[in-house]
Amino acid sequence: MSIAKEINKRRTFGIISHPDAGKTTLTEKLLLFGGAIQEAGAVKNNKIKKSATSDFMEIERQRGISVATSVLAFEYRDKKINILDTPGHKDFAEDTYRTLTAVDSVIVVIDVAKGVEEQTEKLVSVCRMRNIPMIVFINKLDREGKDAFDLLDEVEQKLGLAVTPLSFPIGMGYDFKGIYNLYEKNVNLFDGSNKTHVSKTTAIDNVQSEQLDNLVGSSAADSLRENLELVEGVYPSFNRNEYLAGTQQPVFFGSALNNFGVRELLDCFIDIAPTPRPKAAEERVVQPEEEEFSGFVFKIHANMDPKHRDRLAFIKIVSGTFERNKPYLHVRHQKKLKFSSPNTFFAERKEIIDISYPGDIVGLHDTGNFKIGDTLTSSENLNYRGIPSFSPEHFRYINNADPMKAKQLFKGIDQ
Repeated sequence: MSIAKEINKRRTFGIISHPDAGKTTLTEKLLLFGGAIQEAGAVKNNKIKKSATSDFMEIERQRGISVATSVLAFEYRDKKINILDTPGHKDFAEDTYRTLTAVDSVIVVIDVAKGVEEQTEKLVSVCRMRNIPMIVFINKLDREGKDAFDLLDEVEQKLGLAVTPLSFPIGMGYDFKGIYNLYEKNVNLFDGSNKTHVSKTTAIDNVQSEQLDNLVGSSAADSLRENLELVEGVYPSFNRNEYLAGTQQPVFFGSALNNFGVRELLDCFIDIAPTPRPKAAEERVVQPEEEEFSGFVFKIHANMDPKHRDRLAFIKIVSGTFERNKPYLHVRHQKKLKFSSPNTFFAERKEIIDISYPGDIVGLHDTGNFKIGDTLTSSENLNYRGIPSFSPEHFRYINNADPMKAKQLFKGIDQ
């Protein structure tokens, strides 16, 4: 298969939000609907014993929060999906900011009850600055929350986004019946009693149909029709070119925990999301279709496997193809390196891969050669821009108790 076809198959995106808005739960349900897992785990739930796939570190399972960015790759509808589930807490925000340099688009998750929160504002401002295409997912509609139109206004005013709803809720909280999909022009009703397996849906092509009244009741049906008239009168029609340029943001409503609206989000995302995008280096703009390989390190993760003291460098492939056992130029060191076991990821599970394409995230075993921001190329000297560095916030004195281990100490500090 040609590199152009492989590039067209790739969708690499991050999921961002304030803590506890439902990022990891949404990630889990995207994996479920995408067929990558058979049963969805939960972040915090006494009834669902399986933990979330992307929260694989022991500290994440103990605290019920995401501490580090997880990479999950799977195939859906003949597309290669790369999800980067990021931490929401500001203590781990450095990881999230760096991850945003490696994604081609973003899904922003907002809690229907809390609305737009502080960390969401900070992360979205970075996405706007970089013109990253964004989809907004308003989550937890199975709980009582703010009015849908009030939330849309809040997203526009606080985040500075130009929203256009592509789905709309039927009721909210206890009266939540499902969603109307404006993108596909149909109604989907869900059974929220089973939170771990995919629920069946009932589709109604025409919102004026009497069948809608029979399923959700006349009051809910009339309310939906009025809301849809208001949506069509107030908000612009969806324009994919504006979305790709970062000037329009489609909005979906749903409840990730109860499987409401997740399939609609995933199917629409596959249709409209960008393929791997060009990236600016200090020397020039690099196009993904170029034959020569290039990529950059955006994350280094130590001890992913608690049984081994491993250290992996996460590389986003920008152009060309990355092949196993082929020498590549480490630009900062100006030396060629070979990699015998490059990995693709599904959370903590790693699998050796022979060839990777633009948009893919590859893990390379690191013996101390890499720093965040390093570039690998076939031969050209490139230095990619935009990877943030942060000043230390805490300072400590270190005394070496064993002078014979001075070399190990300096190596550890240098990392």
